[in-house]
Amino acid sequence: MLELRAITAGYDRRSPVVRSANLTIGPGESVGLLGPSGCGKSTLARVAALLHRPDAGQVVMDGQQARGWRHRAPREQRTAFGVVFQQPRLSADPRLTLTDLISEPLRAAGRPSEAPALVPELAARVGLGMDLLTRRPHEVSDGQLQRACLARALVLRPRWLICDEMTAMLDASTTAALVHVVEEYRRRSGAGLLCVGHDRVLLDRWCDRTVTWADCQGTGEAPHARRAVAHVEGEAAAREVHAAKGPRAGGDQRADFRCGRASTS
Repeated sequence: MLELRAITAGYDRRSPVVRSANLTIGPGESVGLLGPSGCGKSTLARVAALLHRPDAGQVVMDGQQARGWRHRAPREQRTAFGVVFQQPRLSADPRLTLTDLISEPLRAAGRPSEAPALVPELAARVGLGMDLLTRRPHEVSDGQLQRACLARALVLRPRWLICDEMTAMLDASTTAALVHVVEEYRRRSGAGLLCVGHDRVLLDRWCDRTVTWADCQGTGEAPHARRAVAHVEGEAAAREVHAAKGPRAGGDQRADFRCGRASTS
């Protein structure tokens, strides 16, 4: 289980963008975090992945408290996360080929010998042709580069996957394809998923439960089969995701997310 306990975080201690936030992701559970741009949800996601040190609070992974942040985190903790960001061109080194991009975490973890077997396997899984693997980011489309970034996030077989607006720049068919890859990985590995976004329809179709940042009252969300959709933004992508995932049955679920106040800075 991944637990964020009373997290306060930001980039200026005098004006945090996240205040006393709590979030729990169970084993194999997919949780959507819904909120407008600038509300702090991406900062909270970075804290969850040990990429940003909070000003207060705890990150607890399967009962063990985080013992460091970024490169100072113990290897077994920092490699437990795979992260896909919104803008692939900002998260990919332009000097690397896609092969090197996908295998980058293996080199950082001291496991470069695994790359020859894993890179082609993951490339095929995310829908990248072998001819693309020798190209650099400027030589491929945004969708192709995001596929490579997803493969990079999966290469260490993480226990938790964090998708921060992963599909925001993608068309409906590419969105559905990448969601399918994530769901297949989740089913095989039992990994938990935190999906950050501002598209209610997509998150409702994708995730087991959706947590609303704006409320911050710990109000439970109904299961997808019973939930009334409030708006239709991104409906084309959501329809394709729904078709790819198939119908879901389930009982009542409650969202575990509470915070004292959400900043709009």
